[in-house]
Amino acid sequence: MSNPPLDIIYHDEYLVAVYKPEGLLVHRSNIDRHEKRFLLQELRDQIGQHLYPVHRLDKPTSGLILFALTPEVAALLQADMQSNQTTKEYLLVCRGYCPEVGIIDHPLKPIDDFKSKRRKSNPAGPQETKPAQEAVTEYTRLATAELDVEIDRYPQSRYSFVLARLLSGRKHQIRRHFKHLSHPIIGCPKYGKSKHNHYFADKLSAPRLLLHSYRMVLIHPVTQAPLELITPPVGSFERLIDTMGWQLP
Repeated sequence: MSNPPLDIIYHDEYLVAVYKPEGLLVHRSNIDRHEKRFLLQELRDQIGQHLYPVHRLDKPTSGLILFALTPEVAALLQADMQSNQTTKEYLLVCRGYCPEVGIIDHPLKPIDDFKSKRRKSNPAGPQETKPAQEAVTEYTRLATAELDVEIDRYPQSRYSFVLARLLSGRKHQIRRHFKHLSHPIIGCPKYGKSKHNHYFADKLSAPRLLLHSYRMVLIHPVTQAPLELITPPVGSFERLIDTMGWQLP
């Protein structure tokens, strides 16, 4: 059975923006060798054009992702992103009531996905420690919810609905930054809290990472026209937003 077509948000002769479902890898990876589906391959087959990645989305993150259709356009888009001329905004749900607005300026060390494998194969070998890199995330709390249920050590459980804006592009940046803020994102097995993750999966029908690439504002690299690309959450994330009575920005 063939996979359903991907939802294309924007497409011209220079670039294409598409909705990435949660759980779908962007491209082949040695980390997930068992996976058979890849967004890059499916989108290439769907539109019949070569694609050049501009930025990345983690496998469990859903939402807007942008590709260039030529290497020259890819280079222009990447340069704009690195100079913060492109705005990338994400929606998330985190544990607790985070501050109404804030900036998380917390350097992050590069993630080496194969470090543990190298340790097992050569436990006596030297372990490289790379320096932390600058990482900055702005955020605005959009709404809150208090559930009359004891999940952790409090009789009620509180959560925040947040809009986060990336000012740098480190791997797992938003997830790591909100853990650093002591407001871990719901549904994150690596940086989150398992009790809250299980509650949202079992009781609120949201068995996923509640992190979504929502909006991108940029200047078109060729036409110089302003572009605002938006893709709201769908599926369990959308239903959770409706259940909580929250509003999209």
